[in-house]
Amino acid sequence: MLSERPIRQPGPALPEGEPDGLLLGIDFGGTKMAVAVADAQGRLLARERVPTHADRGARQALERALDLAATLVGGTGGRIVAAGVASPGVIRPDGVDLAPNVPGWDRLRLADAVRSRLGVRAVAVDNDLNAAALAELRLGALRDVDPGLVLGLGTGVAAAVTVGGSVLAGHRGAAGEIGYAVAGPWPGTMLELCFSGRALDGLAGEVGVPGAAPGLVAAAALPGSARDALTARVDELARHVVTCCLLIDPQRVVLVGGVAGSDLVREMLGERLRAALPYPPELMLSSFADDAALFGAVVLAGAAVAGAGDGPLGVDGLPRFAEGVTVEGIAAP
Repeated sequence: MLSERPIRQPGPALPEGEPDGLLLGIDFGGTKMAVAVADAQGRLLARERVPTHADRGARQALERALDLAATLVGGTGGRIVAAGVASPGVIRPDGVDLAPNVPGWDRLRLADAVRSRLGVRAVAVDNDLNAAALAELRLGALRDVDPGLVLGLGTGVAAAVTVGGSVLAGHRGAAGEIGYAVAGPWPGTMLELCFSGRALDGLAGEVGVPGAAPGLVAAAALPGSARDALTARVDELARHVVTCCLLIDPQRVVLVGGVAGSDLVREMLGERLRAALPYPPELMLSSFADDAALFGAVVLAGAAVAGAGDGPLGVDGLPRFAEGVTVEGIAAP
């Protein structure tokens, strides 16, 4: 089952006898954007990633992503029947809330833009961490896991909760927006300003380490000011993740995003969870690396087709992709 509040705009069912067509997935992020095209069975046909250039504003990012999508679809020689879009923030039909990393993103109508530019029949838009959690439920580390927690450590920081095979959306679609949690002594600051890719970029400059966040993490492998600075930030992150775990008692925590790729960050976070929690969950890195939200967008597209009457849903409420096949076209682990 999908998260409770994806914005779907399904079109009419396919005419009788028409081919299954293609599924399009788009993942918008503060640093990068990724586009994938898959066949109706979920087998990946094309994939490409480009920088967001967030400082240039939302409109150019959206237009470049849609141009890339058109190019990839054109290269396959097929036709899109549905698109899934993963975006930061809380998705509304007339805009996006809580997405400050790309100026002007709040004013975009993503489903309308995809429909207009690409002539797609059905569009589903959801939060990027919700989409990542959907990919983990359907194709990755959260299959047969309940409950689960997906922790996104990338340009920003956020979480997604899965319970009973569903992604929890919350009353306003804002479940898991832990980037707004209070960090430090009251009134403190936002957790995202303390621990995120951008926060660690700034911290690297403060301690005089070149190479932004990756340089800071590399320098922190040895004792010194970089290690001390990173430790303090991981301590703050861990306090909030501990609270999330105490609230839902997850069986497994799956990490996604660029910062999550650091062995040191995962090791430090795991040590703190094991020290603080009476029942520590399993902590693991997503097998999808930086593409969990993109694969989730493809699953959203498949569900949008099914919701329009163009294909059967599986027993879990998700589209029936080919048995044992992930959107990468490889055997599921």
